Amino acid sequence: MRIFKGAASLALAFGLANGAQAADVAIHAGRLIDGTGSAPKSQVTILVHDDRIVSVTPGFTQPAGASVIDLSKATVLPGLIDCHVHITGQFDGGDPIREMVTTTGYDAAYKAPAYARATLEAGFTSVRDVGASTELVVAMKRAIANGTIAGPRMWVAGAPLGPTGGHSDSHSGLDPAIENPEWNEAIIDGVDSAIRAVRKHRQEGADLIKIMPSGGVLSVNDDPNLQLLSDAEIKAVVDTAHALGMKVAAHIHGREAVDHAVSLGVDSVEHGSYAGAESYPLFKSHGTYLVPTLLIGQKVYEIAKAHPEQLPPPRPPRRWKSRPICARIWAPPIALA
Repeated sequence: MRIFKGAASLALAFGLANGAQAADVAIHAGRLIDGTGSAPKSQVTILVHDDRIVSVTPGFTQPAGASVIDLSKATVLPGLIDCHVHITGQFDGGDPIREMVTTTGYDAAYKAPAYARATLEAGFTSVRDVGASTELVVAMKRAIANGTIAGPRMWVAGAPLGPTGGHSDSHSGLDPAIENPEWNEAIIDGVDSAIRAVRKHRQEGADLIKIMPSGGVLSVNDDPNLQLLSDAEIKAVVDTAHALGMKVAAHIHGREAVDHAVSLGVDSVEHGSYAGAESYPLFKSHGTYLVPTLLIGQKVYEIAKAHPEQLPPPRPPRRWKSRPICARIWAPPIALA
């Protein structure tokens, strides 16, 4: 639940109870917005049993055996859902390449609980994490589920899969002698490699698979217009994931990669920046979802204007004058000078 005037306390309480058999809770809501489109209700009792809402009744009552949370002077609404997060990391305008080679997974593990708590206290009670160290994000999901740390319910993809030199390849732009075994879990080259990576993610506890068929924005010398995974590699991921009951989310900017990936059966397209009018009938006919991620686009746009040195090379304006993602897709038209 997301509550204004005391939001953090109730969201936190429900986050800590995730996955556990909790006692019944009666919430006295001064005003309830239930998310169905119906008019707000005043002075109601929301009964929660085992972390699920079972009834909403008029007046302030105290069902037998239930503890009461008094929000009689607050507005209550259902918890928010974010379909695209990277909850174990945070882009704060620093130097991502320097951080990548001077910090370890242990640093991320100590920071991640604070990010999870902040997400929950912002009102998001369910999230889909689409890119992180597989071991770290699976462990975080379990810790939240058993009440060890506070955070939203999580569905996790683990390390996003892409080709050598692609958006998921952390080696790009570095001295070839620099190596980190964790970086290799994100690399797939060829059909057999793709199949094995999907099965490995499933073995390690991922709920879904994230692939990166196109180039990205915040990686070195990457072109978001290009399709970098072959159709055969995309199909191998999709077929293997679906055989294991897993869905596939695809990070894509360029239209060719969007159209190919949707036709090959991915379940969602993340970003979809250059999808055109020809693409949308494909989404509809294949039942594919578009997750536009407008917030990160706006954030990168603002950094590109104010601090272009914080972005990986090649930096604006040369890069985004030729591929004006920010100006054309994510924000009002403006010259990056």
